[in-house]
Amino acid sequence: MKVNIKRNDRVVVISGKDRGKTGKVLAVFPRLGKVIVERVNFAKHHEKRRGYMQQGGIIERELPIDISNVMLICPRCNRQTRTSRKVLETGFRVRICRKCREVAERE
Repeated sequence: MKVNIKRNDRVVVISGKDRGKTGKVLAVFPRLGKVIVERVNFAKHHEKRRGYMQQGGIIERELPIDISNVMLICPRCNRQTRTSRKVLETGFRVRICRKCREVAERE
C-alpha cells in the first residue's frame, strides 16, 4: 500500500469519532494501512503489575486509526491538503501541496 503520510507529519482527522482533531503522527503501519496520531483515538487498557517496581492500573493509550481517515496539513499554507510527488533536477523527491503549489517536504 502506498502511503503519503510519514512519521512526525501534522494531520487532521476527517472522519470518525475524533473528526476535526489534529495531531502529530507517532507511527505509521503501511502494510495495515493505519497510523497512530498523538492525542487521538484514546482507549483504556488494564495493565497488570509486573514486578514490584512497575505499577499496574488503567492506562490510556492511542490506538491506530485507518490512514484513509486522516489528511495531511501543509506546513507552508497550514491547510489540509492532498499531495503530489515530484522529482527535482537535483534528484531529490519532494511532496508538493496541491493548494499552495509549494514544496511541502523533501523525502
